[in-house]
Amino acid sequence: MVRVRGARVHNLRDVTVAVPRGAVVAFTGVSGSGKSSLAFGTLYAQAQHRYLESVSPYARRLLRQVEAPRVDAVTGMPPAVALEQRRSVPSSRSTVGTISTMSNLLRMLLSRCGTYPPGAPRLDSDAFSPNTPAGACPECHGQGVLHRVTERSLVPDDSLSIRQGAVASWPGAWQGKNLRDVLGALGHDLDRPWRELPAAEREWILFTDEQPVVTVHPEREPGRVQRPYRGKYSSARRLVLKAFAESRSEAARTRAAAFLEQSACPNCHGHRLRPEALAVTFAGLPITGLAALPAARLADLLRPHTAGDGPAALLTADLADRLTALERLGLGYLALDRTAPTLSTGELQRLRLATQLRSGLFGVVYVLDEPSAGLHPADTEALQRVLTELRAAGNSVFVVEHDMAVVRGADWLVDVGPAAGSGGGRILHSGPVDGLRAVDASATRRFLFDPPPPPPSRHRTPTGVLRLRGVTRHNLRGLDADVPLGVLTAVTGVSGAGKSTLLAAVADAAAPTADGPTPDGPTPDGLRVVTFDQTPLGRTPRSNLATYTGLLDTVRKLFAATGEARARGYGAGRFSFNVAAGRCPTCEGAGAIEVELLFLPTAWSPCPDCRGSRYNPQTLQVAYRGATIADVLALTVDEAAAFLADTAPAARVLTTLQQVGLGYLRLGQPAPELSGGEAQRVKLAAELQHARRNRTLYLLDEPTTGLHPADSELLTAQLHRLVDAGATVLVAEHDLDLIAGADHVIDLGPGGGESGGRVLATGTPATVATTPASRTAPYLAMRLGLPGGR
Repeated sequence: MVRVRGARVHNLRDVTVAVPRGAVVAFTGVSGSGKSSLAFGTLYAQAQHRYLESVSPYARRLLRQVEAPRVDAVTGMPPAVALEQRRSVPSSRSTVGTISTMSNLLRMLLSRCGTYPPGAPRLDSDAFSPNTPAGACPECHGQGVLHRVTERSLVPDDSLSIRQGAVASWPGAWQGKNLRDVLGALGHDLDRPWRELPAAEREWILFTDEQPVVTVHPEREPGRVQRPYRGKYSSARRLVLKAFAESRSEAARTRAAAFLEQSACPNCHGHRLRPEALAVTFAGLPITGLAALPAARLADLLRPHTAGDGPAALLTADLADRLTALERLGLGYLALDRTAPTLSTGELQRLRLATQLRSGLFGVVYVLDEPSAGLHPADTEALQRVLTELRAAGNSVFVVEHDMAVVRGADWLVDVGPAAGSGGGRILHSGPVDGLRAVDASATRRFLFDPPPPPPSRHRTPTGVLRLRGVTRHNLRGLDADVPLGVLTAVTGVSGAGKSTLLAAVADAAAPTADGPTPDGPTPDGLRVVTFDQTPLGRTPRSNLATYTGLLDTVRKLFAATGEARARGYGAGRFSFNVAAGRCPTCEGAGAIEVELLFLPTAWSPCPDCRGSRYNPQTLQVAYRGATIADVLALTVDEAAAFLADTAPAARVLTTLQQVGLGYLRLGQPAPELSGGEAQRVKLAAELQHARRNRTLYLLDEPTTGLHPADSELLTAQLHRLVDAGATVLVAEHDLDLIAGADHVIDLGPGGGESGGRVLATGTPATVATTPASRTAPYLAMRLGLPGGR
C-alpha cells in the first residue's frame, strides 16, 4: 500500500489514506474537491521531491521542480511518472512527431534506408530536421514561410500625411511622436499626403538601415517647457521586424504581425528543409510526405517493410508499433507533422500516454489527469484497455477522473469531497468501487450507481435556419449542414471527426468577413456570434479570474472607500497589482518571478518577498471587513459570494461563475493554471453578465471537459436557460447527458481525420440514436433507454 498521513496541500484537511500498489486507482469528486491535490500535489510531488534529493544540484537546475508537499509522511510510494493536462502552450516547432519521439525514428529511416538520387551523398539524420542548421532551409531558417514588410502593409492609407499617422506601424504615445519629430528635424515634410512624397523619400523612411541621430526641438502645448533632445531614427521595417522577432509581449508580437506579409518560402515551398533532404524518399515519399500522413495510414504504409532483420525492418517495425499505440488511443487521425499548439490538452496527454506504452517501465506509478478528457465514448473503451495493460505490466495507475465508465473499471476508488474548496478536502471513501454505494455524502455515488433518467426532450421549435453549403476546410470536404436557430444543437462524433472545424465554419457563415466564406442563402439579419473556445485567458500570472471578469475593479473600489485608505490618500489604483505604488517591487505585481531554464521553457516561481500576494506591505495594511486585498484574491468564488453578498456588482459576477460550476476557483488564480475547459467557462460567465440574449448565437467547444457530472448538470441547465431567453446554442460535445437533452444533433464521422468530415445523421437525439453508421448512436441509445444501446 501507498500510505499518506497528514496531507494538508491546498484544501486537504489533514488527510490520511492508503491506496494499493499494482492497481488502477480512481480519484473522484466534484471539481475543486481536492482530488488533484491528493494525487498530484501530494503523491506525485512527494515522489519527485525524493528523486530530486538523490541527484546533483546541477542536474536539479535542468529539471522542472515542484514544491515539497505539506504532508507528515508518505510511505510505500514507488517512482512516479505524471501525465498532466498541460496548461502551457507548446512551441509551434513542437509536433506530434517530436512529442512522441517518432520524428527521430523517421529521420533515421530516411538517413539509413532512404532512396537517394544517383550520386547523392548519404545524409545524417539531422539533415532531415528543420530545427537543425544541417536541415533547415537557408532561406526561411526552417520556418517554411517568409515574413516581409511592404509599403502597402506599413502604410495602408496613403492619403494621410506623416503627421496624421500615415505610417500605421509606428508605435503609439511618445515613441511614435519622437519618430515624427526626428523626421521633421531631418527636413521631411510632415503635412504632405504620403502618396505625394517622392518615391526615394518614402523608400528611405520605411526601409533604410541608417539610424541617424539629430537634435530635436519638440512641439509642445503653450506654457510647457520645450527642451531639445538628441533623437535617433529607426525605419518602420526595422521596428516591426525587431518587435516580431524579439518582443516578449504577445500583444506586441501580434501587433507587429499585422504589418507583415506572409508567403510560402520560394526555396523549400513551405517544406522547411533543404532540397537535398527533400530529394530522399522512402516508399516513394519524401520525409515531408510521410510525416503528413495520418498515423493510421502511415502505419499501413510501413508494415510491408517490417519483415527481415535489416535496419529498415527494425526501424519500420518500431515506428509501426508506436503508430498503432496512437490508433488504440483514438489518435490515428493525427499526422506526425501536426503542430502541438493545435492539439487539445486531452490529445497531448494521450499522446504522451501512447509513448509510455512503449517504454517498458516496471514498478512505477503513473499519475494521470483526466485522460478521458475530449474522448468519444468509443475511444474511452480503448483507453480503459490501455490502463489495464499498464497495470498488467507491473505498474500502478493513479487516475484523476470524471468519466464514470473509467471509474467503474478501476480496482480501487478514492472519493474526495463532499463539496469544492473549503467544503471539500475530506476522504469520503477509499476502497473497492462498490463500497461507495453506502456513502450518501458523495456527489459521485448518484452518477456511478443511480444515474439520472434521460433528460426530457423540450421539443423547441426553431426560429430559423443557418444553411451551410459546400464547406471545405481541414477534413470537411464539400459539407452541407443546416443549423437550426433558437434551439440547443449538439455536434457529435469521435475525436478528429471535424466538430471544431464545423463550429468555426458556422462562425464564419453567421458573421461573414471580407475574406471568410459566405453561406449559401441569406444570413439571418442581426445575428450576434459569441465563440467560447479553450484558449487561455492569459499567458502570465498577471492575468487571473478577477481581472478577466472585471471583479477586481469592484473590489478595488471597496478598499479605496475604507477609512484607512482615505486617511492614507489611497485611491482605487493603489489596489491594482499593475500600479507601481501598490504592487510588490520585486515581482512587479505578478506574484511570481520568471525563471529562465537551460534547454527548457521559461518557468515561474513564487516571489520570495511578497510570497505570491502581489502587493507591497503598505498596501496590505488596509483591510476591508478584516481582510486585505490579497486575502480577498485568495478566496474561492463560493467564499467570495458570501463575503461580498451585499455588493451587487460583485454578487452578479460571482453568481454567474457559480452557475457554470466554477465556485471552487480562487479569485486570484493565475490564468495559466486554468484548464481549457475552465477558461471556456470563465468566458461564458463573463458573457452571462450581459442582458442581451435574443438573436445571439453561442458556439462552445466541449464545455464539459474536466467537469464532474454534478457540475455538468449546472452548466447544461445554464445553456438551456440561454436558449429559453431567445439565444441559439451550438455545442461540440461528447457528454451523453448534454447530447441526450439537446433539441437537435448533428453527428459527424464516421472516423477521425480523413475518415471523418461527413454528416452521418441529423435530427432529434432519438433519431440520431437509431442511425446504424454512427459511432455515437449505440451510446446515445443506451443513455435514452432505446434498443441497440451499449
